[in-house]
Amino acid sequence: SAVGLALAACGSGGKNSSGSSGPAVTVITHDSFSVPDDLIAAFQKDTGYTLQITPSGDGGELVNKLVLTKDAPLGDAVFGIDNSFASRVLTEKVIDTAAAVDLPQGADRYVVDNTPALAPIDFGEVCVNVDTAWFTEHGQTPPAAFEDLTKPEYKNLFVAINPSTSSTGLAFLLATVGHFGADGFVQYWKDLVANGAKIDAGWSDAYYTDFSGGGKGTYPIVVSYASSPSFTVSDDGASSSTSALLDTAFRQVEYAGVLAGAANPEGAKAFITWMLSPAVQTSIPENMYMYPVNPEATLSEAMQKFGAVSDDPIVVPADQIAANREAWLAVWSEAVGASGDFDERSVGA
Repeated sequence: SAVGLALAACGSGGKNSSGSSGPAVTVITHDSFSVPDDLIAAFQKDTGYTLQITPSGDGGELVNKLVLTKDAPLGDAVFGIDNSFASRVLTEKVIDTAAAVDLPQGADRYVVDNTPALAPIDFGEVCVNVDTAWFTEHGQTPPAAFEDLTKPEYKNLFVAINPSTSSTGLAFLLATVGHFGADGFVQYWKDLVANGAKIDAGWSDAYYTDFSGGGKGTYPIVVSYASSPSFTVSDDGASSSTSALLDTAFRQVEYAGVLAGAANPEGAKAFITWMLSPAVQTSIPENMYMYPVNPEATLSEAMQKFGAVSDDPIVVPADQIAANREAWLAVWSEAVGASGDFDERSVGA
């Protein structure tokens, strides 16, 4: 249901003490952080720490804040840095690289720059989603690939997300770089906008406000996640009203780490170890819309049936992202802004 998706995207936010009065562990996160209260209470009871969650905007905003405050860190741990920004926080020495925890089996495949102290916690696949019910009702064939979205039959039907303000948007931009190449993605975006694509500031606006399959919007094609169709399942669990185009999928990995100069580094390590525990990992798909890295976690039936991941996701190496991200964003902004059909208000929102 859309309700589950809303919970997944919004997160619980705020500070949560759940009755514990031990030393505080302050965790700086993106706004989509969400772990069930009973698990937070159990963490506090088991460790004696009080967990304080400080939401700090989208993934890109989060990283900017961490870099700007690295000499006087805002907290003890961070969660929500993704692979499009991982190299930056390591280069800027935001993370205490000596404070590593044990990773679950297989999670080391996601480690960036041989630095396990930036611990992989979950992964998702950003890709195009379509409202299949809308296409059925309108007697039209839904798109199947990137190239379809620039065709006349899909004019004014697609909502993308600004990569300057959203890590989801940046992941999709990287998907187009990986698919069309560094020399071809700019023209693709020009063609998208010329074909009436709308560009929103963030995922929530795109999915809940503009996408017909997630809310009451008028756009039946949107940038979202491969797991999204598992949240639009019919009451009997037999079908989903949306589908994901796995050929457009870019794998996004989210990390946690101890902040350099943290007041409570041991508490921060305890938080990261807890985030990798089977109980928290099992809660991640329903609450944060991503897939667990711990193989001991279990997936819901809906996620197993309608949330399949790509067998061959688009990959852009972390060092290439680090070297080119700002340049790619600059040429993207120029290309899309110059086309005239771009909502400038979404930039920097």
